[in-house]
Amino acid sequence: SCLWTGNISSYCIKFGMNTSKSETVKDHPLKPSRRSMPCLAQSQTHPQSLSKHSSFLQPNRVQPQPRPQPLSAGTSTATVDVVPLFSSVFCSDIGKEKDTYTDDSEHGNYDALRLFVFLIAIFSVFFFYLLQTDAMASSGLFFKDGKKRIDYILVYKKSSPQVEKRSTFEKNLRAEGLMLEREPAVTNSDIMFVKIHCPWETLCKYAERMNIRMPFRKKCYYTDWRSKTMGRNMRELKSWLPRNPMKLDKEALPDLEETDCYTAPFSRARIHHFTINNKDSFFSNSTRSRIVHHMLQRTKYEDGKSKMGINRLLNNGTYEAAFPPHEGSHKSRHPIKTHGAQNHRHLLYERWARWGMWYKYQPLDLIRRYFGEKIGLYFAWLGWYTGMLIPAALVGLFVFLYGLFTMDSSQVSKEICEANETIMCPMCERNCTLQKLNESCIYAKVTHLFDNGGTVFFAIFMAIWATVFLEFWKRRRAVLTYDWDLIDWEDEEEELRPQFEAKYSQVERVNPITGKPEPFQPFPDKLSRLMVSVSGIFFMISLVLTAVFAVVVYRLVAMEQFASFKWYFIKKYWQFATSGTGVCINFMIIMSLNVVYEKVAYLLTDLEHPRTESEWENSFALKMFLFQFVNLNSSIFYIAFFLGRFAGRPGKYNKLFNRWRLEECHPSGCLIDLCLQMGVIMVLKQMWNNFMELGYPLLQNWWSRRKMKRGGQLMEHKISLPQWEKDWNLQPMNLHGLMDEYLEMVLQFGFTTIFVAAFPLAPLLALLNNIIEIRLDAYKFVTQWRRPMPARATDIGIWYGILEGIGVLAVITNAFVIAITSDYIPRFVYAYKYGPCTDQGYRQEKCLKGYVNSSLSVFDLSELGMGYSGYCRYRDYRAPPWSSTPYEFTLQFWHVLAARLAFIIVFEHLVFGIKSFIAYLIPDMPKDLCDRMRREKYLVQEMMYEAELEHLQKERKKNGKQYHHEWP
Repeated sequence: SCLWTGNISSYCIKFGMNTSKSETVKDHPLKPSRRSMPCLAQSQTHPQSLSKHSSFLQPNRVQPQPRPQPLSAGTSTATVDVVPLFSSVFCSDIGKEKDTYTDDSEHGNYDALRLFVFLIAIFSVFFFYLLQTDAMASSGLFFKDGKKRIDYILVYKKSSPQVEKRSTFEKNLRAEGLMLEREPAVTNSDIMFVKIHCPWETLCKYAERMNIRMPFRKKCYYTDWRSKTMGRNMRELKSWLPRNPMKLDKEALPDLEETDCYTAPFSRARIHHFTINNKDSFFSNSTRSRIVHHMLQRTKYEDGKSKMGINRLLNNGTYEAAFPPHEGSHKSRHPIKTHGAQNHRHLLYERWARWGMWYKYQPLDLIRRYFGEKIGLYFAWLGWYTGMLIPAALVGLFVFLYGLFTMDSSQVSKEICEANETIMCPMCERNCTLQKLNESCIYAKVTHLFDNGGTVFFAIFMAIWATVFLEFWKRRRAVLTYDWDLIDWEDEEEELRPQFEAKYSQVERVNPITGKPEPFQPFPDKLSRLMVSVSGIFFMISLVLTAVFAVVVYRLVAMEQFASFKWYFIKKYWQFATSGTGVCINFMIIMSLNVVYEKVAYLLTDLEHPRTESEWENSFALKMFLFQFVNLNSSIFYIAFFLGRFAGRPGKYNKLFNRWRLEECHPSGCLIDLCLQMGVIMVLKQMWNNFMELGYPLLQNWWSRRKMKRGGQLMEHKISLPQWEKDWNLQPMNLHGLMDEYLEMVLQFGFTTIFVAAFPLAPLLALLNNIIEIRLDAYKFVTQWRRPMPARATDIGIWYGILEGIGVLAVITNAFVIAITSDYIPRFVYAYKYGPCTDQGYRQEKCLKGYVNSSLSVFDLSELGMGYSGYCRYRDYRAPPWSSTPYEFTLQFWHVLAARLAFIIVFEHLVFGIKSFIAYLIPDMPKDLCDRMRREKYLVQEMMYEAELEHLQKERKKNGKQYHHEWP
């Protein structure tokens, strides 16, 4: 009877029967004690167990069924619907042992009925087991026997000459305990797949070596009466509030409702401590893939110190690809609400990657379990950055709307629009005509949108926002690393790069960590290579500056041509045409140089010969950031701080190469050019990046399918293709991992903060882009890319330091933009020193009456020698031609200059002081998290002590020895 019950219980677990805690069957050697109750919700759960199955075989069931037992990823939903017929009948007798809890209501006098239904169940289980085995084998997730799960895929060409290396490598993999199975490709006769399965014993051995933490006891949190009362009051208050539409439905994602467990480094000697309900699901799929990848990196293919690792075999062409398989298709013919998710990939697509989920929070726990902690942290950071952009975008929008509503009431705009008799000096040499000041009315109003009373406030706000964003991200990261069990995790000792070993194999020294001899790079060689690399960086930056100089020359030449254009509209707005075409040409140069930069940065990084892959990635990321940052912002810096500053004055203009007159600012200021430059580059670059991230992989995948069709392969093969071949036809993840994703967002962060005083709408554009970016990246990871190797990480790496540097630079640049580029300081000086409100304080716009006339100097047109007579005006603070010192700087100029320098110093010190104070006030880790971590450490020690004591007592009792309650 017990034997039959045990067999049925194994099938119940196999098919995901609705069993309760008391009905869970445990392996006898691994059974946890009564004191350590099992944590039933393992880190690896499967979505079939999370959906509400409406089986037609259970029409009369009244009592709700408990949460189903986890299914394997290959289980079909049709099989699950049959199981509840006999689960409630037989599983109540499963595991009736000393430490198993059952309800008396589950026992009855239905022996005859049970026997009859039992025989039917045996036949049903056997029949569906055969169907399930065939389904598992054909799904591409298991070996041909339908039992051994595929943990990794290797791909090679039969025509490859590296047969000996491959056979040696695979023989050593089998010696390490892995199981391998070959399978030819359906669509390409030259492609062969090697499926890898890691058995239980091998998993345990390497989990112990890698110090992988596994659950062993349910967490119990310590709370006092006050926190309990507050929690109850908060729950009552939340029950009256409307539900947050941004939160994912718990019914839609019940997989996230897993019970927290205490974890400890896995040990085979203490395997009885850990909660093992099912060996197949104890190690999650991502953990299994990580263990296999660890073995692949350390298995030899030839005799020698450096003749090991799958990376070297991929580089020399022995294998074409190596990747963990996806858990199945991301689409289903049945709705997820009625039939449930087929697998985690399907669940991620429906609840994360679809465009309809754009306003929902991301399921970070599910992302982390499927793609690993490193990718999970990227999406957590991207989501946090996007959420923090909401207040910045709202404040920037309010500043813009304030300028829009006060545009008509602005005293400066009124004076410019009403200046019908003020003649402006010609702004080019030959083809420009005299214009009246009121022709710049539109420019003056548009400039007021971005240069108004809220500019200084918004610049200070964004500087503080950047600090708050980074400080609270550290707190968020601490919570995530605690929830994801990464607090005590440290990077493994990385293996050396093959290029480093090949270059410095003759020079060795003892590694202070491993104690083994390894290749060593002498300091003189390292310094010389670093100097060459730095020289290359400066050469590329000089190339960027040369490109900017070429755009400046174009603007100087084009303004003469547009000023004499035949079309009246172009001739009238020649400055706008010059700026617009210059921005577009500059953008094309930027995108062209980015391709060159990537190749040069790659070569320079290889020239340095970094020791490990992480060192290579950090060096490459820093170079790419420097290149692209200078490439994107050099033209913006020119417009903000150099345009119109060195043009000279009428009658004595400075010329480039004694031929082209330097460009001047518009009568309403240079800020409109800066806004145009930032807006065009930001919008066009985001559109281009979105196309390259999604459109390019879509085109590549479409082209690969088209080639299969051209090669005579029927499209019907796509339906029967196994999962490993579907993954092979997808695009691999970027060669540099998440570097491109981080680089794009960090450059956007620079646009959002560095020149935000000149473009308050930058946070709003960044917010809209990031909402799209999250779903684009999600769709790309889930549907268009092969599954990346799940890697662990505790932070975002070198990018955090770059973000801090951008935050410091943003304070300085915004101070200079407000002081030099905008007219805020000249208006301020005029209102308090020269206007009608002198010595009375600033009283709104009326204190700026006469500002425009005060900011324009007078020039005698007869001095130009162009046949003009009379006087014209130009932007400057110079004495009139009839004064004793004509065209010399006035006292107002020096007052404005002193006020600008004072503003820069005061602004920087004030903002840096506020930033430092806020950073000091915000701790890097929440206090309640610190208390939880300290208490958990204490409880783990106590529980390990009690579990070991109870285990020894049971062993003594089993052997017939006396035992006591104290430590033996």
